[in-house]
Amino acid sequence: MGDPRWLDEAEFRAWLGYRRMRLLLDAQVSRDLLRDSGLSAPDYDVLSSLSSAEGRRGRLTELAERMLWSKSRLSRHISRMEQRGLVTREECESDGRGAVIVLTEEGLRAIEAAAPDHVESVRRHFIDLLTPEQIEVLGAVAATVLTHLGEKSDD
Repeated sequence: MGDPRWLDEAEFRAWLGYRRMRLLLDAQVSRDLLRDSGLSAPDYDVLSSLSSAEGRRGRLTELAERMLWSKSRLSRHISRMEQRGLVTREECESDGRGAVIVLTEEGLRAIEAAAPDHVESVRRHFIDLLTPEQIEVLGAVAATVLTHLGEKSDD
């Protein structure tokens, strides 16, 4: 391995700025979500994924991969969501070892009620602060990095 390619001043500023922005933005949007709807960010992630999935259901393993969580961690979280009536768990018909998570009517009502305030929080703390040109550049940057990391971008 050769000499490290240290970041120059502009690269260092961009990297540290991104990391700090991500932490503060995630924390603020999560606080708003919990205050406005009683849902945690992981609750919202699960519910929004299921609400847009065919049949309002999804494999536990696929949800865990999407959230970058272990299956056991997500399974424990899903158990808490089941107790609140937001989701149910079914055996996977094609694979007896797997579980399918199903959005309940209560879960659908919760995500539908939370979404307007959540998107307003995202707008207030992020989107509305940027120009259309900055949003275009950010989208292109995200697509480049996601492609490099092996994830299909949504462009």
